[in-house]
Amino acid sequence: MARGITFAPQGNRVFDDLSVMENLEIGGYQLKRKLLRERIDQVLEMFPALKKPLRRDAGKLSGGEQQQLAVARALIPEPKLLMLDEPSLGLSPNLVRAVLDKIVELNKENNVSILIVEQKVREVLNICDRVYSLKLGRIAFEGQPDELKEDRAKLKELFL
Repeated sequence: MARGITFAPQGNRVFDDLSVMENLEIGGYQLKRKLLRERIDQVLEMFPALKKPLRRDAGKLSGGEQQQLAVARALIPEPKLLMLDEPSLGLSPNLVRAVLDKIVELNKENNVSILIVEQKVREVLNICDRVYSLKLGRIAFEGQPDELKEDRAKLKELFL
């Protein structure tokens, strides 16, 4: 976090045997106690579904709640860049939409740049400002999402 970058890995990576609150505290382990409490309060306002189960083991949360917790934990230190790996993994279509909406909100309202690695390309094209596609370690495409939305063949070539 020293450089303003945090990461939420794929697969709802939370500390299953720790409570929701303990997971959030780990996100700000380097912060002073008072600032940590303020940041936890702020992320709980962003993710109100996490308020009620604060004392519950994170492993007992639903997949969507675990995903929210992973992102909330990554936001505790107020990153400039939040990297998300497969934020929709294992979520129902309705939850995918909710997660993507939350990502847009975080970007716009909290001025957080977000880098998303995601297999649900079409959904992400609807929320992103810029697209990069990598093939064999090289940039195969760099451009605006509309360029790919309008070119189905290119989209298929790059992502399928």
